[in-house]
Amino acid sequence: MLEHTLDAQRGVLYLTPHGPLAAEDFQRVAAEVDPLIADHDLNGLMIAADKFPGWSDFAALSTHLRFVREHHKHIRRVAIVSDDSLLSTLPSVASHFVAAEVKHFPSADRAEADAWLQAAG
Repeated sequence: MLEHTLDAQRGVLYLTPHGPLAAEDFQRVAAEVDPLIADHDLNGLMIAADKFPGWSDFAALSTHLRFVREHHKHIRRVAIVSDDSLLSTLPSVASHFVAAEVKHFPSADRAEADAWLQAAG
């Protein structure tokens, strides 16, 4: 399950996975975010996770990749908030595939990550 909260006023989307990601997770997020990004880009996206949960099946992976492809140009910054070593390397990999600036923050620095996202506006 992928918990999501959209702060439309500040232009920040918060994602927190609580288990393997499913295709429906990305469809729900897109349904809420797409109307907003039709008018203007998001300042940021925060992904807060203890560890990367993986995907429930190949359809979930495919939907996740499609979601990134269709949305990355509408997000200025991405903050990865985690102490997981795999997720801490994500910014260096993601920078080759997404237009957004991507930065890792330790879990204890969530408030700093949030301030960094809001400063993108």
